Amino acid sequence: MRRQSKSGRSAVRARAALVAGTLGVLLAVGGCGASGDSAGSGAKAADGKAAPREGFADGDGGAAASAAPEEQAAGKKAAPKPGGTHVIRTATLSVEVKSVPKAAAAARGVAEGAGGLVASENTERLDDTRETSHLVLRVPQERFQEVLRELAGSGKLLSRTSNAKDVTDQVVDVESRIATQRASVARVRELMDRAEKISDVVALEGELSSRQSDLESLLAQQASLKDRTSLATITLDLTPPDAPGDDGSKDEDPGFLDALGGGWDAFVTMLRWIAVAFGAAFPFLLTAALAVVVWRVVRSRRASREVPAAPRKEAQDTPAP
Repeated sequence: MRRQSKSGRSAVRARAALVAGTLGVLLAVGGCGASGDSAGSGAKAADGKAAPREGFADGDGGAAASAAPEEQAAGKKAAPKPGGTHVIRTATLSVEVKSVPKAAAAARGVAEGAGGLVASENTERLDDTRETSHLVLRVPQERFQEVLRELAGSGKLLSRTSNAKDVTDQVVDVESRIATQRASVARVRELMDRAEKISDVVALEGELSSRQSDLESLLAQQASLKDRTSLATITLDLTPPDAPGDDGSKDEDPGFLDALGGGWDAFVTMLRWIAVAFGAAFPFLLTAALAVVVWRVVRSRRASREVPAAPRKEAQDTPAP
């Protein structure tokens, strides 16, 4: 009986050990799976793909700091690639023509025929028969050399200067900054939509106004660069030939008629100066004349009063006979 009880106890112990080992293995497998899941979730949170969104409980500083890397990344991704060379071309021409009005009209026609325009025009008259014109023409870049040759051949070319400035880097830089600024404005607007505190909204409105102002300035720079790189500028000065006789073709010695004309001009000039001097002195002369008249009237009245009084005095001094 004792042997049987001992064998029964050993069998129970063996079964208990087997059950405990099985449970231990199951628990170990479950623990490994849980640790793997927790590690995977931690990795996702570190990558930022499954990380929870940050609210505005900590203030605007944290939101702006978290937005900065995203704005930089968006700006780098949206940076445009240069599509070609951007050049600003300018030229200045001085041409001597027989008829300035006709040459100016022809220059306007050439510019408009090339698809350009006349930016400004200034005409100045030198005398009764001569005048000069100053024109600023804007023509497309691809027609620049053609228009320049045609204008230079319209008369006698006196001077010509041309300049080309490569602004490709500046154009690309402005476009990249515009893309970055647009992404920044969009990010601030998104943060405003998610804002819950009034202080956050006020701070974000100020930031949005500043960034929109910077964006408008960049857009104005882009428009100016586009205008100057798409249309070349040509400054044209049209002058008439020198007046006849300036080369000494006339006799240098004056004749009788020349002397007579010079004397008559001098005489007329003298009369003009005399008239001017008389007109300037007339108020003073008139005042002096009135003063003299008044003085003479007063003097005559005093004289008339003193003359009768003298005989009476003599009559009183003579003794009676």
